Amino acid sequence: MNRINKLFATKRENILSIYFCAGHPTLEGTADTIRTLEQKGVDMIEVGIPFSDPMADGPVIQDAATKALRNGMTLKKLFSQLDGIRDQLSTSNAPLSTDGVQIPLILMGYLNPIMQFGFESFCQRCVEVGIDGVIIPDLPFKDYLEEYKPIADRYDIRIIMLITPETTDERIRFIDEHTDGFIYMVSSAATTGAQKEFGDAKQAYFSRIERMNLQHPCMIGFGISNKQTLQSAQQHAAGAIIGSKFVKLYEETQDAAQAMDALLDALKQ
Repeated sequence: MNRINKLFATKRENILSIYFCAGHPTLEGTADTIRTLEQKGVDMIEVGIPFSDPMADGPVIQDAATKALRNGMTLKKLFSQLDGIRDQLSTSNAPLSTDGVQIPLILMGYLNPIMQFGFESFCQRCVEVGIDGVIIPDLPFKDYLEEYKPIADRYDIRIIMLITPETTDERIRFIDEHTDGFIYMVSSAATTGAQKEFGDAKQAYFSRIERMNLQHPCMIGFGISNKQTLQSAQQHAAGAIIGSKFVKLYEETQDAAQAMDALLDALKQ
């Protein structure tokens, strides 16, 4: 079973997914960041593919992507860093003493770099390094159905689709019918970025989707940074996706463990 499906089959609530941008704050930190986040109890990780012209990202993630590109991060480089992430680690004292990463890993990036890499080659490398799914915010749904889904299905890669408050019920049900894994429920039509609270309009949107009783679980992302926004996500969906708040803390601390500890503290306030 795909690790994404396995996660949602075994844990149905309070799932925590963390996003970080590959190549930020340091070029070579990708694998260590993933291992650290898993050790801190994160359920799923989204690894951002930095891109020079993001459409859905706010200033924090845009800045991280810019710095990652300046550091030399590329999609090819990212795959090389992920090689062996699922393998057991050897130490000088006890060979194969540490298990490889077990939680679901998702790549999140825009279509252009993936197209340049070649989508089938991209899926092949995803399988080789242990990636379970991809999020491509600017992938048109028609193109997904006709060109991308058949290839991804062959490689057992989940393509996760996004919905927003403006997405119609008909469209949401169509997405639910033709995707797998989970649905990324964007809290607003704005770009990413921490928010202090989710107001009545967002709460109504969350409740509307919850009442639809979709066949796939939803994860709420964009704006989650404190106790109120986290609890709103947990109340109305399977869990929360946190990006900007963690990325900002990682930039400040330059240490994934410290950043995650600070994030967990912030989510209690």
